[in-house]
Amino acid sequence: MNFLTPMRLWSLLLVAVFVGLYLFMQRRRQTYAARLSSSELLDSVIPNHPGWRRHGTALLFLLSLAALATGFAQPTRTVRVPRERATIIVAIDVSLSMQADDVEPDRLRAAQESANRFVDELPPTLNVGIVAFAGSASVLVPPTQDRLAAHRAIDGLQLAESTAIGEAIVTSLDALAAAPLDENGETPPARIVLLSDGVTTVGRSDEEAVAEAILAEIPVSTIAFGTKDGAIRYDDPETPQVESELIPVPVGGDSLRFIAQSTGGTFFSAESLEELGKVYDDIGSAIGYEDAEREITDWFVGGALGLLAAAGLLSLLWFQRLP
Repeated sequence: MNFLTPMRLWSLLLVAVFVGLYLFMQRRRQTYAARLSSSELLDSVIPNHPGWRRHGTALLFLLSLAALATGFAQPTRTVRVPRERATIIVAIDVSLSMQADDVEPDRLRAAQESANRFVDELPPTLNVGIVAFAGSASVLVPPTQDRLAAHRAIDGLQLAESTAIGEAIVTSLDALAAAPLDENGETPPARIVLLSDGVTTVGRSDEEAVAEAILAEIPVSTIAFGTKDGAIRYDDPETPQVESELIPVPVGGDSLRFIAQSTGGTFFSAESLEELGKVYDDIGSAIGYEDAEREITDWFVGGALGLLAAAGLLSLLWFQRLP
């Protein structure tokens, strides 16, 4: 907790003064009571001692003063609030290896389900674009706040040959460069979130794409999706009589880690639909929301009023007077 005007915390000294006065008065009262001739005489004069109840109402009163003094310093707390502006490109690998069923129901459909949820959970004011890539990369939906268009693009993904991660990054950068400016005429913060299960096999190299992302100052967060045991069946159209071949397609993560670390993004790995959902949740929390200081003076004022009301009510019930 922070304070907008921390110097006002000196007003807590007033509470300390009241505590000192209260202790002094209690000591003086005990000294006076001791002058009575005997405990029997004291009991006859004051048959029912208020005991701890007297201290309880005083404590509530002092706590209310402390709350008011703290509120006077305008306390704040850090809260997570939706970003008002940002542009996110979601790039999804649609290479043939994404049909591997080591992730239920298979890599592609799991990626589609998680991406749809990710898009839904982003603040509505953020622009979202969708890029698909295999042997080449294409912008399916330019950055927009139209979530329905993003969902249609994700649901309509089709598999193709090869993997062009470098092309996906450059294509995403181009889409971000063409994104509209915000209401202030400024370029909003941007980030690329790229999911793949392999390594670059065609097109620009990862190093070339990373250099362009660094130049544009746009982080690329990457997700390596799948397991080391992934495999797909391949049927050779020229020899249909031959039994299909099982081709291993283990997930590749080293290149994706390099891309994320080099561009200032974050690298994730996921081996199941549940893990992928958690990864997208983490990314959405990081890029869709930001920390902001919010004043909570009303919390302390409300607490002080509640303590004062409790002190007054108990004093009336116990002593038939206000403290």
